Amino acid sequence: MDMNKCFFLKKEDIKPKWHFIDATDLVLGRLATKVTDILRGKDKPEFSPHVDSGDYVVITNCEKIKLTGNKLDGKIYRTFSGWRGGQKEKTAKELMQKDPTAIIKHAVKGMLPKNKLSRQIIKKLKIYAGSEHPHKAQQS
Repeated sequence: MDMNKCFFLKKEDIKPKWHFIDATDLVLGRLATKVTDILRGKDKPEFSPHVDSGDYVVITNCEKIKLTGNKLDGKIYRTFSGWRGGQKEKTAKELMQKDPTAIIKHAVKGMLPKNKLSRQIIKKLKIYAGSEHPHKAQQS
C-alpha cells in the first residue's frame, strides 16, 4: 500500500465472517467490549469508522454469564414508556430470569456509537439463551 494515499474501505470490499462465542462463566462487561470491537470491525487492520466493516457474532449460553461484585442485586435496568408513571425498574437478577439475552444486548448496544450505523451494526448480533442456535451452516 502506498503511504502517500489515504485508504477508504468500500462496501464492496467487505467480507464479513461469523464468530461464535460461548458466554459460560464470562464477565458481562469484558464480553461486551470484545463483541463490540468485532461488530464494528475494530479488530481488523482495514477499519474505517464510517463503514460497517464488522463481522457477525453469535453468543450462546447467555443465561450462564457472570456479573461481578454485587451487580446481580444492585444493578437496575430502567425502561420508560413515555407516559406519566410509566417508568419501570428491574434488577439484573429479575431481568436474567425473564430474558437473559436482554442484558447482553443492552451492554453491547450501550458501547456502540450513537448514530445510524450502530442500528445497522446491532442487527449482526445474534444472542441465544441455550447452546442451540440456527446458524450451524455458518460454522466452518
